[in-house]
Amino acid sequence: MASVTVRYFAAAAEATGVDEETFASGTVGATVGELRELLVGRYGATMARVVANGSFLIDGVVQRDAAAPLGAQVDVLPPFAGG
Repeated sequence: MASVTVRYFAAAAEATGVDEETFASGTVGATVGELRELLVGRYGATMARVVANGSFLIDGVVQRDAAAPLGAQVDVLPPFAGG
């Protein structure tokens, strides 16, 4: 995998200031946990709150497990209120 496209939604987009960015695969690591650490390191406390309670959609499959491998596309989803 040459790159990982990370798309941000709602509070995640607000935390980053962008809707999408692409990282070289070696930059983000190989797992959800490594991506989470990168995003918190880059975007701070606001992103830490998003990823602590949100989820990652990896190639169409919801993942919360830190050991889950990344795919070509990762969506960062904040927690959603139900009703």
